[in-house]
This record gives sequence, structure tokens and C-alpha cells, in this order.
Amino acid sequence: MSAAKTAHIVYVVDDDFAVCDSLSVLIQASGYSVKSFLSAKEFLDNHNNMRPGCLILDVRMQPMSGLELQDNLLARKIEIPIIFISGHSRVLDSSKAFRSGAIEFLEKPFDNDILLIRIEEAIKSDLENRAKTSEYELIKQRMASLTLREKDVLICIVKGYSNK
Repeated sequence: MSAAKTAHIVYVVDDDFAVCDSLSVLIQASGYSVKSFLSAKEFLDNHNNMRPGCLILDVRMQPMSGLELQDNLLARKIEIPIIFISGHSRVLDSSKAFRSGAIEFLEKPFDNDILLIRIEEAIKSDLENRAKTSEYELIKQRMASLTLREKDVLICIVKGYSNK
């Protein structure tokens, strides 16, 4: 098992225990850490955004659907790549999922190899987003440490003026 893969986590949220269990076995066999939840609320109560990863999410669950969970995550500013799965999908569901940032929408039964490829892409995307966010925060800290005069000079340089 690759240490790099086990540093990442794949969350599985599906109200069907058999689906959670089979996906967990498949994903663990490919080298990833997995946490599965039988409800959206259980996921929200236990999610830790510190580790890079992705979320495999069933569209139709009760009482909170996968699409409602996606909206909830967006409202909380929790950014995690989402791969939706559904046995009863509608075009409207997939359209809303993609408009809200989902990276994939797979219909059950799906090809396990395709799912594993999408998981790898999702984790790569999460790592890239975390690096960009970290770089952005560093720039904000550096900008905050500038004096007023240094900020004035920086603005002039950005506009293309000479720094003299």
C-alpha cells in the first residue's frame, strides 16, 4: 500500500450498507483510506477537512439527499471534490450536481475501474486546490505585512509604473 495514497481519504456516503461496504473494500484494496457513512448528517458530524481526499456521494438519501449535502458543504465553505453515484438518476439531478461543482456523476452499476480513475483525479484536484489556497493565504499574509508606503509602491509596480 502506497504511503502517499493512505495519506488521502475517500469518504463514502450512501444509505445502503451493502453499497458502503462494497465500495469501502474496493477503495481500500486500491490503497486509499476510507471512511463510510450511512447518512449525510453522520458525514457532517464526523468529517475532518484536514486530510486531502474526495467524497463519493449517493444522490437519493433520506432525510438529507446527496444534493442537499452538496449545498450544505458549499454553504459551510467546505471544498471537497464530489463523485456522485445514483441508481435512479435524472438529468436534472446530474445537471444540478455539476453546476454545484461535482466532478463526476456515475450511474449504478458502474465500472469499478472508472470509479478508481475518477477518485485518483478527484484527489489530485483536491491537492492542487489546497496548494493554491495555501499560496493565496501566504500572499495575503505578506500583503498584510506591508507598510502603507510599500503598498503604494506595489500598486504602482502592478500598474506598470516605475518603482522610482
